[in-house]
Amino acid sequence: MTDDDIEIRRLAREDAVLYRDIRLEALQANPEAFGRTFEVEDAQPLSLFSDRLGSSIVLGAFRDAELLGIVGFAVQQGQKEAHKGTLWGMYVRPSARNAKVGRRLVEAICNLARQQVELIQLSVVVDNQHARSLYARLGFLEYGVEENALKQAGRYYDSVLMAKDLSRP
Repeated sequence: MTDDDIEIRRLAREDAVLYRDIRLEALQANPEAFGRTFEVEDAQPLSLFSDRLGSSIVLGAFRDAELLGIVGFAVQQGQKEAHKGTLWGMYVRPSARNAKVGRRLVEAICNLARQQVELIQLSVVVDNQHARSLYARLGFLEYGVEENALKQAGRYYDSVLMAKDLSRP
């Protein structure tokens, strides 16, 4: 798989089946990394995923018709926080992790976010060194740790808070 084989585009309502499949895969593979659970999302109708794609910004990385990875973006609400956005729901299928898919998704979200906000923030589980390194290479700086941010199967997970100033080149 080469970088040229990958297309990054915004997911539309018509992509709901593909989005649901990869989202559920992510929640099963890395339950500690997401705020939602597989059980709750698996019980939701396809219309929930379609509606999410209609009301949210979710980018997908495709090779032909196969969805390899996803990432979401949301502008924070409220007049005093509308200059900030959040990167959320990042997941890349294991078969695509060494093909720069994650890098391309984050770069695409940052380029999109730069048109709307000055700062993009994210949180990542402390133990996910691969993701933390990727974000750091792309200019995200760690600014704190939220202890016990998530609880999965009786275990707490701390999250590293990271941000990138999009107003700087």
